[in-house]
Amino acid sequence: MKKVYLYLICLLVSIAACKKKDVIPEEIPPEPKEDIVQISTTYGDMYIWLYKATPLHRDNFLKLAKEGYYNNTTFHRIISDFMIQGGDPNSKDTDPNNDGQGGPGYTIPAEIRDSIKHERGALGAARTNNPTKASSGSQFYICHSTSGTAQLNNNYTVFGMVMKGQNVIDSVVIQPKNANDRPDTDIKMQVKVLQKSKTEIKADYGYDAKL
Repeated sequence: MKKVYLYLICLLVSIAACKKKDVIPEEIPPEPKEDIVQISTTYGDMYIWLYKATPLHRDNFLKLAKEGYYNNTTFHRIISDFMIQGGDPNSKDTDPNNDGQGGPGYTIPAEIRDSIKHERGALGAARTNNPTKASSGSQFYICHSTSGTAQLNNNYTVFGMVMKGQNVIDSVVIQPKNANDRPDTDIKMQVKVLQKSKTEIKADYGYDAKL
């Protein structure tokens, strides 16, 4: 009888082991990809995270970038310790006097957030003086310093941050320019959208993509 019990126990253990082998481990879903922006110039590349807390500006910038709208536009206004400004389609033509006046023909409602400040590397939306603080449909600026742009807080929409390539801002902002702060030589940009996971963003740019 003991032999029978021992046989049954061994049989049950064997069956349990076989069932355990048949269990298929649950697949871990791949980490979702995020849209980030690469702005390329002759002085290097900047990689930018667009804040999800400012969705209207984020979506508009991505749309224009994917359409190639910004390609061959220039940084048409540069001020040391303040910012570099670009994104005007007029800067593609040969008339320097109309730079800063162009756009896609619409504005974007302000998305000013108290928690998002102007700091070195911050991406902000340029605008004309208007009571609702609506932003230009395409023109943007990138802060060269935190102290020099603090005056813009709560007046202009900040919608992104340069994760890597802030040294490019340093190189652009010191170029020779005229009395209107326009560079003597065109500083053209190429803009494209890349897709990376937040893990890749941290590894490649040392940036925690949270906002």
